[in-house]
Amino acid sequence: MKQVSRSHYAFGQYMDKRRWSSVWHQLDEIVKLAPEYVLEIGPGTGVFKNTASAFGLKVETVDLDPELMPDYVGSATALPFADKTYDAVCAFQMLEHLPYTDALAAFREMVRVTRKNVVISLPDSKAVWPYSFQLPKVGIINFLLPKPFSAPRAHEFDGEHYWEVNKRDYSLEKIVADFSKICGLSKTYRVHDNPYHRFFIFESRR
Repeated sequence: MKQVSRSHYAFGQYMDKRRWSSVWHQLDEIVKLAPEYVLEIGPGTGVFKNTASAFGLKVETVDLDPELMPDYVGSATALPFADKTYDAVCAFQMLEHLPYTDALAAFREMVRVTRKNVVISLPDSKAVWPYSFQLPKVGIINFLLPKPFSAPRAHEFDGEHYWEVNKRDYSLEKIVADFSKICGLSKTYRVHDNPYHRFFIFESRR
């Protein structure tokens, strides 16, 4: 079911500097995998596909909303592709727009149609303070300091997100355990310039 209109992705209100930082990580993670064909689920503004094409990546997109002009119109929980069609499949800040059980079903579909890797990002609600300092001959050191006395909050559906990482009943440990049952997790991390976005890189061993 469509949650937001195309106007939601207007440049001034959607593509702030923090989101651009996340787009850099999207590209960095996919480029490092050296895939020949990539599928993006939920393309949003199309920034990832358009930027990736400038670096030689062949990206196709699928979305339930034809107004976003995806290459294919279809459901994330029933992808219209054969098994192992793509070298890498990605979904950035998308799965939380589905109820949790549906998000897991969509992730299974992503794993089904990839030959090797799945890359996703999810909102992480755990409160942190980003810090940076520079050491001579070493460079800039970035780290995130958890805010003290910040207990997990219950999640209330806001018209878009059904759940978020580190909300009550959706701990990082639970997310990792549930998704790792479907596909092996290689790493997870939060973006320093945008800690709300947490990346997960999975590798299929089928």
